Amino acid sequence: MRIASPPEKKLRRFEQRHLQVPKQARYAIMGSLEGDLSEVWFVCHGHGQLAARFLSRFLPLERPDRLFIAPEALSRYYLSAPIAGPHPPGTPVGASWMTTEDRELEMEDYVRYLDLLHDEIFFVVDRSKVKLWVLGFSQGTATVARWVVRGKVQPDRVVFCAGVLPPELSAADAPRLALRAPLTIVLGRSDNFARPELVAAQKTRLKDLNVPHRLITFDGGHEITPEVLDRLTRASKD
Repeated sequence: MRIASPPEKKLRRFEQRHLQVPKQARYAIMGSLEGDLSEVWFVCHGHGQLAARFLSRFLPLERPDRLFIAPEALSRYYLSAPIAGPHPPGTPVGASWMTTEDRELEMEDYVRYLDLLHDEIFFVVDRSKVKLWVLGFSQGTATVARWVVRGKVQPDRVVFCAGVLPPELSAADAPRLALRAPLTIVLGRSDNFARPELVAAQKTRLKDLNVPHRLITFDGGHEITPEVLDRLTRASKD
């Protein structure tokens, strides 16, 4: 007697829709909005980091006339492997700017968020009296690039630390990254993500996109060091 094969399961397809909802966004700040400021820094963290922890990297640059704003990405997750039951208090948490899932809308969401934060800061701070830095680290470099290209921010300095250009950046949009000064790229010589072929490809792409840039290299890995910050600020005076 022949046993019949079970019927083949068909993958059910569902319609997916979107609903825009209010959401609380968190950011960290170092300095005073009411101070006599000469510089404002927006610094965007990398994948798996949180704003306040990332902002601590900039303590070597703390000065009464500098204001630092660290936006935190809108999606948080536990950094540890999944466990049975609730995560105990103190379990490490990180944040991510986006994934490939719902990619375009995630980018729209964080550009809108950064624009709102920009407006909140410069409602108090006189933009015409300060130099505006926008710095992205690792995953935050693509975030910064998209914000500068798609959003309302017009920075005086754009800095990419240990990251790459977003793949969709066009020749028409790319020059916005260097409107007032060359784009600054910072790479650690022992950064595992800075493979020679990747660095060479980025240099070629920047040339093709006609983006003036300067490269700062340092003895270190996938990180931001006090030496890097010192060199950044000294180079901006040249």
